[in-house]
Amino acid sequence: MFSPYHLLPIDKWRSKTLELIDEHPLNPQELLEIALKSWDDIFNSAIGTKPFQIGTDILPVPQIMGFLLHELIALELEYRYTNVWRKGATAYEKDVVYMPDTTYSIEIKTSSSGKNIYGNRSYSQKTQTPKKSKSGYYLAVNFEKFRASDHQPKIILVRFGWLDHDDWKGQASATGQQARLSSAVEQHKLIILPVQK
Repeated sequence: MFSPYHLLPIDKWRSKTLELIDEHPLNPQELLEIALKSWDDIFNSAIGTKPFQIGTDILPVPQIMGFLLHELIALELEYRYTNVWRKGATAYEKDVVYMPDTTYSIEIKTSSSGKNIYGNRSYSQKTQTPKKSKSGYYLAVNFEKFRASDHQPKIILVRFGWLDHDDWKGQASATGQQARLSSAVEQHKLIILPVQK
């Protein structure tokens, strides 16, 4: 996929990101609302016949909370826009597929980091047969971890924008399993959708 940032200097990235967001079929405000609703839905769900509540009886580790949030965002979009948006069904599709034009499909990244998002090492590796393009639209959601107190974790940062495959940098260590983004990429290619505190 050709990068919309090709040959653009860093000081032009933000305006290009705003242009890409403007042409996307989803309003960023709705994406923010869906992310926040999906987070709340996790805590309003019952598990089992007792029923057990997440946040009261069950305090999942960040990976599980990220998984649930990731799934619920995709399902909420599919529910709202049947036959337009759907949850990705294979490893060859983005997390949320825009059926009229897959260019606008979205990858979802969640993290309990205060401000960063990460991919696995494969995000930084070039391959002849990639499962899916690592370039395209991304929704990045950062959330708090559970603490020992009765404080319910919150969404702390939601961003939307476009990332290219080359933006992901793998860990230098041969055994490193993580890919990250530079601060310039996170600042200029992902636009903050303000979360009410």
